[in-house]
Amino acid sequence: MTSDLIFLPGFMCDKRLFQPQLDALSRDYACAVHITANRSLAAMAQAVLFVAPPRFALAGLSMGGILALEIMAQAPERVQRLALLDTTARADAPANHAIRTRQIEDVLAGKLDDVMRHELKPAYLVDSPEKPAILDLCLDMARSLGPKVFQDQSIALRDRAAYTHILGQIKVPTLVLCGAEDRLCPPKLHDDLHAGIKGSTLVKIDHAGHLPTLEQPRATTAALEKWLKE
Repeated sequence: MTSDLIFLPGFMCDKRLFQPQLDALSRDYACAVHITANRSLAAMAQAVLFVAPPRFALAGLSMGGILALEIMAQAPERVQRLALLDTTARADAPANHAIRTRQIEDVLAGKLDDVMRHELKPAYLVDSPEKPAILDLCLDMARSLGPKVFQDQSIALRDRAAYTHILGQIKVPTLVLCGAEDRLCPPKLHDDLHAGIKGSTLVKIDHAGHLPTLEQPRATTAALEKWLKE
């Protein structure tokens, strides 16, 4: 059983993105959440690897999943098992370049709340009674990280290369998980990840969008617990 488990949050999220999983898994695993802000995924990965134990399990959601793939590219021998949640191995769409650049300008001009509330958060979640509280939490996480982190993470995502070429090289037990109604990273992207990583397990969480860790915490935690025991 793996004793060290590293979580990598999504864009403008902190440890609260994984709080239900931390509450459940920390009884049996030494859990850590690494929040990184640099203008390249390569530098983000180096920062994580510098403080990580020699061997660890790695779970990343959205941007965190992309960062996990960069870590796999840099130091695959250190990762014992991998979980990719609501993410993609593809490069950023060319159309996103101008959008991200303009969002950075707006956020640096004091419009962080507006960008998060009106442009980013609406695509995150399915409709549910919990949606307003989760969206408020997303905004609070973004505020706590601030405009500089928004800028750095946006540039890293905007300028990233694809990781599709390394999928066939991943040999550790791998979980590919997504919300069945994720609009930001649709299930088709996870079908591609599952097909590219031989022997991986694919789980689609019903009644969840881009943040199943918060939308359906019990089902997500159960999938992670099964993956950790494989």
